[in-house]
This record gives sequence, structure tokens and C-alpha cells, in this order.
Amino acid sequence: MRISLGYEARPQFAPFHLRRQRWACLVAHRRAGKTVACVMDLIDAALRCDKQDARFAYVAPTYTQAKDVAWLYLKRFTAPLPGVEQRESDLSVILHNGARIRLYGADNYDRLRGLFFDGVVMDEYGDMDPRAWPEVIRPALSDRQGWGVFIGTPKGSNHFREVWDAAEGDEAWFRAMLKASETGLLPPAELADIRKSLTEDQYAQEMECSFDAAVIGAYYAGELHRLDEAKQVARVPWEPKVPVHTAWDLGIGDQTAIWCFQKVGDEIRVIDFVRNSGVHLGWYVNELRARPYTWGTDLLPHDAEPKRLQTGESVQETLRGLGRPNSLIVPMHNVYDGINAVRMLLPRCWFDAEKCRDGLSALRQYRREWDEKRKVFKERPLHDWCSDPADAFRYLAMGLSLIPDANSWGKPLKYSNRGIV
Repeated sequence: MRISLGYEARPQFAPFHLRRQRWACLVAHRRAGKTVACVMDLIDAALRCDKQDARFAYVAPTYTQAKDVAWLYLKRFTAPLPGVEQRESDLSVILHNGARIRLYGADNYDRLRGLFFDGVVMDEYGDMDPRAWPEVIRPALSDRQGWGVFIGTPKGSNHFREVWDAAEGDEAWFRAMLKASETGLLPPAELADIRKSLTEDQYAQEMECSFDAAVIGAYYAGELHRLDEAKQVARVPWEPKVPVHTAWDLGIGDQTAIWCFQKVGDEIRVIDFVRNSGVHLGWYVNELRARPYTWGTDLLPHDAEPKRLQTGESVQETLRGLGRPNSLIVPMHNVYDGINAVRMLLPRCWFDAEKCRDGLSALRQYRREWDEKRKVFKERPLHDWCSDPADAFRYLAMGLSLIPDANSWGKPLKYSNRGIV
């Protein structure tokens, strides 16, 4: 039986559909049709799959985006198939052969733990928490030998770029970059009109697939770019004779992020980064204890000071009971004062490129929220996976002056909640 699903592949996507590699990275300009192509790729794979209980997944940065962007296409292109079941309740379709395709959001990627997949598409991977792939999605493909596709438009030099770079020259990978100036999918007059409404960086990113263009609305893009040029994102050695301080953002339901840094003269050497979610404070204490550093001061946010109803003690008190006695509360401050403090501090910072990779990726993408109706940026940061690492670094910048000078270390110090007595 031959059934038309109403899809005709654009020639630019033909190599993608004909690939034989297990992994693929597809970078494409806006309105190129990458989401449609990948939805159809999932449908084709599900129809051809002869495994029992086959499962395929489309993952967007958020569940709402998955529904808004892909659900209509998935329903439209599977509707002509006999025996198909389309389930609005969980955004899934079940084909006649029992294969299932379901939409997910990476904003709650932990719910994918324990599942298995025969194939996964990650749309706008650069907007996802970089832990979603290695910790959850990749293991879910293992026992079924499933395949994975990363697609999106660049959002700066982040983990999506790392995938693109890693795929170069690797026979296990298919990769393709579709630039608006090369695909011919949009007429020249339309591209010229689009260029009028965008900055050069915006056009380079959105239409020419540039990973080097500044992320639109990013708070620290310029400062971090200058650090890259100055080679201040590199291998930063730990200085054993200097205490290592930490700056925390304590998430409730979200991730907790911790920056580890040293004050060496005028330099701030950021040597490590720790984060997790859904674990107790003891996990973080043990994670830090496993490192060989000589610990100094823990800078905690203001919400670490109130006592919690569950335990009757504050987070600060709990940490002290777990063996981290030298903690200080960073006073409450205006978020934009903190952002400006970070901007002032960054030129003095050196980051360990490997140990701080995820934290740096968050700082690069920490940006203002976009008002889709008014077509302007809102006066507040976007709350996504970047927020907690960026907030922790803000506490670092605002709490730096609370930390005692290096020449006072080795002497007995008495800590109060807000400073050294």
C-alpha cells in the first residue's frame, strides 16, 4: 500500500534523510524547515522499525515549545496512516506497528530517566541544559542501539557548538550547515528585508548560522568574548597555598550551582564548578570534600539565612553542621546591581575551560527575556537552566568584598552571618 503523507523533502535536506550514520548534527537558518524534516525523519524511522515496542522522541527546550512547534506537524503527517492513534493527553502517536513517537521538554528532562528510545531528535539543542544529553538521553539509547539528532540555530559558542565541532571528520556522524545565503530557500528580496530589522550579529546568528556572533540579549557576551581573546579561558591551575572560596545559588526544585575560585592578587581564578538538582545538601558537601582544595569562605544567598520549617534550621546552619563552618550571607541586592558587578569583575577573572565548561556555557547564554507580543526585551532575565549558575556568579561578585584578605589566613577567624568578627 502506498500512502502519501503530504511531505516532499526539500533538496537541501535530502542528504540528511539519506544518511546512514548513527549520530547527526544539523545547523540551519530560521525557516529552513528543519523541524518538519526531523519530524518526518522520526515518522519514517518509526514506520520502518521492526523492534517490539519501538519508541521515538522529539525533545524541545520546553514542553510548551514541543507542543507549539512540532505537535501540529506530527499530527498532520501521521493522520493519513491507517490505524494511527493520536493522543493529545501526552503528545504522542502510536502507529499500526506499535511504534510510538512522543514529544518531550528538556526543561524536565529527569522524567526521561528509566525510559528507552530507538531514536531521538533534540530541537534547538543550544537552549537545553547540557546535562540532558549525557546524563539522561544518551543512556536511554544504549540498550536499543538508538540514534540521535541534534538540530538548531546557533546561540553562541556553547554546548551545541561543541557537538558541531566534535562531529567534524568523525565517520560516526553526519553533519550539515544550511546558511540562508547558500540554501536558496528564501528569496534574496526577503533576506534583504530581514537584514533591515536585525543587527549584524543577529543576522549572522539567525540566518548565516554563525556560532561566533554574540547571543542576542546576552548580559555578558562582550566581556566573555574579550576573555576568550585574551586567553583567560584556559587551563587554570589550582594554587595549593591559597584558599578556595565558593559562591552558591541554592535551588529549591531547581539546580544548585557552586563556583569555586581563588583570590590571587588582583586576579580571580575560577577553577571549578559544581551543580546538580534533586539532591540534598550533603551531596554537595561530599562533592566538594572529594576535591583536594584548602577551603575558605562559602558565599551564600540571602535565602540561606531563614530557618526552614522542615528542619528548624537554616541552610547556613545545616552546612555548618555538615562541616563547612566558614559561610557568609551575601546581602540582598538589586539583580541589575549584581549584573553590573559581574560585568565589572569579569575582566579580572580567569576560568578553567574544562572544569568550568557548563558554568561558562550558562554565563554565555544568560540573557534578557524576550517579549514576543511587543517585540522587545523585557527588563528581567530569562529564567531557564542558565539562571542558577549566573545567579551564583552574581553572589560571587557581590560577596567578594566580604572575604578576608589572603594575609589573614592561618589566623583564627570568627565568622558571623555577615562578616568576619
